[in-house]
Amino acid sequence: MKNLVIVESPSKSKTIEKYLGNNFEVVSSKGHIRDLAIKGKDGLGVDVENDFKTTYKINDDKKALVKELKEKVKKADEVYLATDPDREGEAISWHLADELGLDITKENRVVFHEITKGAVLDAFKQPRQIDMDLVASQETRRVLDRIIGFKLSTLLKSKIKSKSAGRVQSVALKLIVDREKEIKAFIPEEYWTIEAKFEENHKKFTASLTKINGKKAKLSTSEEAQKVLDECKGPFICVQSKAQVRKKEPKLPFITSTLQQEASNKLNFSAKKTMQVAQKLYEGVDLEDHAEGLITYMRTDSTRLSNVFVSACQEMIENEYGKSYLGNYKVKNDDSSQDAHEAIRPTSIENKPELIKKYLTNDQYKLYKFIYDRAVASLMAPAKVNVVTLMLSQKEYDFTANGSQLGFDGYLRVYEDYEQTKDVKLPEINEQDSLEAKAIDGLQHFTEPPLRYNEARLIKEMEELGIGRPSTYAMILDTIQTRGYVSYQKQSETSKAKVFIPSEQGILTTEKLDEFFNEIINVKYTADMENELDDIAEGSRISKESLQQFYDKFMPLVNNAYQNMEKKEAEKVGEVCPDCGNELVYREGRFGKFISCSSYPSCRYTRKIEKEKKEEPVLLEETCPECGSPLIKRKSRYGNYFVGCSAFPKCRYIQKDENATPKSNRRKKKEK
Repeated sequence: MKNLVIVESPSKSKTIEKYLGNNFEVVSSKGHIRDLAIKGKDGLGVDVENDFKTTYKINDDKKALVKELKEKVKKADEVYLATDPDREGEAISWHLADELGLDITKENRVVFHEITKGAVLDAFKQPRQIDMDLVASQETRRVLDRIIGFKLSTLLKSKIKSKSAGRVQSVALKLIVDREKEIKAFIPEEYWTIEAKFEENHKKFTASLTKINGKKAKLSTSEEAQKVLDECKGPFICVQSKAQVRKKEPKLPFITSTLQQEASNKLNFSAKKTMQVAQKLYEGVDLEDHAEGLITYMRTDSTRLSNVFVSACQEMIENEYGKSYLGNYKVKNDDSSQDAHEAIRPTSIENKPELIKKYLTNDQYKLYKFIYDRAVASLMAPAKVNVVTLMLSQKEYDFTANGSQLGFDGYLRVYEDYEQTKDVKLPEINEQDSLEAKAIDGLQHFTEPPLRYNEARLIKEMEELGIGRPSTYAMILDTIQTRGYVSYQKQSETSKAKVFIPSEQGILTTEKLDEFFNEIINVKYTADMENELDDIAEGSRISKESLQQFYDKFMPLVNNAYQNMEKKEAEKVGEVCPDCGNELVYREGRFGKFISCSSYPSCRYTRKIEKEKKEEPVLLEETCPECGSPLIKRKSRYGNYFVGCSAFPKCRYIQKDENATPKSNRRKKKEK
């Protein structure tokens, strides 16, 4: 007989089984084995009239697995539940225990934050009971999401044809829609800056107007700028030459939200991709002679590092870079952070990215190196930057020039791939020195509207507002895109940066939720609910009380919306139905948009929407100067016409067309 260990992930089970030895069998539940049923009143799986009692149903794709697990449990000497170390993992353990008939008062819950042999073996020496407060918190979240999701989604589908709504997803969408409205309502304001250009000791530099009569310079019109230009005649006097050393502190090690933000900015990874790659690094990678988890658990909001890791890392820093590169260990956690977790860090400082690169995919290597370098850099000394500030004055006008030069690289020795520094050298100028400007220019500007959200900015905003939890951000961003509420696209053909742009349906959905559910679907209420869930997890709040307060507030809003929200009429095709003569309309189905009779279901006429015929290329009399094949004129995917070789892709010749700048020519311009 063997001891049975149940984890979520198949790849994790293989790694752990190697550590535990022959007396253990490690199997996987492959995630959740069950979910709220879709039966009972309103199909919620929740009896709202009986203290929100839940009814669960084994997922169809897990029935055979659960049957197999029950057989294994009967034969096992001991059963251990080793699911992930968070609320979701705690809930999965409880679902397994409940379904498999295990005693939830028994100490059979095993928790580890990294999948290394030492961490796993230590965890099995100190099992504990399932934490029912954590389970209650996760169940409350699931019940809230089920009630809001089912009730609102059903309402919005019937009224405005929106596919879904959710407690957090709808607030995230609202942030994007509100930002879009800010941008459209934005009125640019004119302002001017003044720059004076100098050259001293063969070094050119620029000083900018910063103060007028000792107050911050503010020029709103060309007349105000011209007044400054007219009055700034003659030599400038250096009234201040200040040199100082500024420390540039290393950033703290990654938590879930900062990893998603920085991976988006520095590696161009989506939040979803970041979490998928990190999951694999956590679960284990086959190295030369063993499998090992390379990073600690990637769902965390704590910046704490273990004493063992700090000591090992500091020893490595001193040996490889010298004592001057040693920094202080710092930790900064919010009140709500779970300090039992660590920051995201490498499980072993010995697993240097370059040494194990051959065992990793390209994406795994990039993310692992990022995590490794960030953790090491966080324990290194600050960089030191020599900063020089010159203030050059003429009459009541003060111009400032700033120079900087890296004096000591500190943590940048490791982190330079992700954080660039640029030296700006100024000539040696002493106070009371006189300088002549080579030129003084007035530059016109206009204020810019607020930036649209990209993934990193939206995640940062959600974290700062307390909306959702970092472990859910990737799913939220994915959901609002798959529902068609937003697109993630380039702002323009000249920009590589992608941003969230709401669709018409996304804007309509937000407007209707604002109109009828602004008491529930707003930043403050959503953040307050997260705090309540934290309180439930800590055992200081009762789940059913929170649910009842929410439900009493929510249902009157739902009933009011059913009575007063106008129903969106289906878009008309402009044709009549060939079967019954009523109007044909566009509808959305499982496979996209289609045409249907407006009198459905009494008339069931439907047809597919014919795709616009692709414009055929026009054969020209000219021949290709590179291969001699005929030239053709065709329409690009951007709607522009261009002339190219008919032998494409063997020959990639393209010539300019009077109506367009072909893509290949644009590339050549960039290369120049």
